[in-house]
Amino acid sequence: MKHARRRHSPLRARVAGTTGALAVILGAGVAPAVAAGKSTGTPMTAAAALDDPAQAPGQAAALDAAQAPDQVAALDAAQPPGQAAALDAAPAPGQLTLPAPTGRYGVGTVDLHLRDTKRTDPWVPGQQRELMVSLWYPATHTSGYPAAQLPVSQQVLPGGVTLPTTAGHTGAPVGRKAGKLPVLLYSPGGRGNRATGTALVQDLASRGYLVVTIDHTHDTGDVVFPGGRHEVSMLPPGSKSRDLIDVRAADTHFVINQLAEIARGHNPDVEHKPLPHGLTQAVSTKHIGMFGASLGGGSVAAAMHADSRIDAGVNLDGQLFGSSVHQRLDRPYMLFSSEHHNRNSDRSWRRLWENLHGERLDLKLRGSGHNSFVDNQVLFPQAPGAFGITPEAMQQALGTIDPNRSIEVQRTYVAAFFDKHLRHRNSHLLDGPSRHYPEVDFIR
Repeated sequence: MKHARRRHSPLRARVAGTTGALAVILGAGVAPAVAAGKSTGTPMTAAAALDDPAQAPGQAAALDAAQAPDQVAALDAAQPPGQAAALDAAPAPGQLTLPAPTGRYGVGTVDLHLRDTKRTDPWVPGQQRELMVSLWYPATHTSGYPAAQLPVSQQVLPGGVTLPTTAGHTGAPVGRKAGKLPVLLYSPGGRGNRATGTALVQDLASRGYLVVTIDHTHDTGDVVFPGGRHEVSMLPPGSKSRDLIDVRAADTHFVINQLAEIARGHNPDVEHKPLPHGLTQAVSTKHIGMFGASLGGGSVAAAMHADSRIDAGVNLDGQLFGSSVHQRLDRPYMLFSSEHHNRNSDRSWRRLWENLHGERLDLKLRGSGHNSFVDNQVLFPQAPGAFGITPEAMQQALGTIDPNRSIEVQRTYVAAFFDKHLRHRNSHLLDGPSRHYPEVDFIR
């Protein structure tokens, strides 16, 4: 296949080339300059909160790898001397970790390369749309299969700090005891990739879901395809968030179609990679949910409008753009916001709320920041020096809530929502405030 020439700024080149793993950490739904009227080439400033398509008014601009150099210490040798000297002194902790899944099942995973032969890539004219996705599922006999690394291009950060090994086991057989698996689709934040929500994703898989994480090629920093081919951001100047969301909705529709092909006994992987044993029999496209963080969360409603097979959706702190805000949606939908973001401060949430006619929930996680809804919340505190982040910037991004507690709460409420609407298991946790989870406010 003929590939378009990659175009990227010097700073983006450092992100994609020197340390592509930073797209996981710093690009997880934070501050891509593609909000309405913003060019992708516009430098970010600390006050430019609304440049983040997922950020509520008043939130500080988060930690985008492409933002102005004075916002976050650069993570390469080109950094001005002394800019992060205090952080460099912090001892490297070695390998970072993610909280272990809490479900009853082991976890398997497999990466698939998908090609949509009926659709041209909207960002690269003349090229067919290609995606990388990861499937996470309840698995058995996991000890005989290797633990999976995060699906990113580089595993080691500055100072020798290593990204976490996941709880997933590559290619492990699907656990038969889990029965037919309801599907959950995950869309990451702007310039983030499909690895950014792994703590939540692998937990849902351990609870008996087939979770499919999607890389939206060319609107993210770096996607690695088989053979070592890298595809970086190709967004043209002036790209709008609503356009990205429309493409993500089309990507999601295509991925659901490929899952249906797997259920029919076909293998949609371009290289015909062997599928895990038992996957064909386990996939159920009769019960589908979708969730996402930041721009990924803002894409959920559009995807639900584009594909009626999506039965329920969860938006983790993502502002909405485009027509989905104004369209009636009669399926269950949950908003889950950070401390200073909800429909009282975000007009897009308020407008969407008025058009939600299925079960609708608006929850707020007290003490949280915008990056509390991705793995940054547990990775930043473990090695702030490796990420070039000051304590002040970290508190802006993550808030004050304990990271492990934040993940526990999100796992519990997201699972409760999908259990109720995809499995018809109602724990009544969503009926109102709980003394067990005082951090969660129900916005009425």
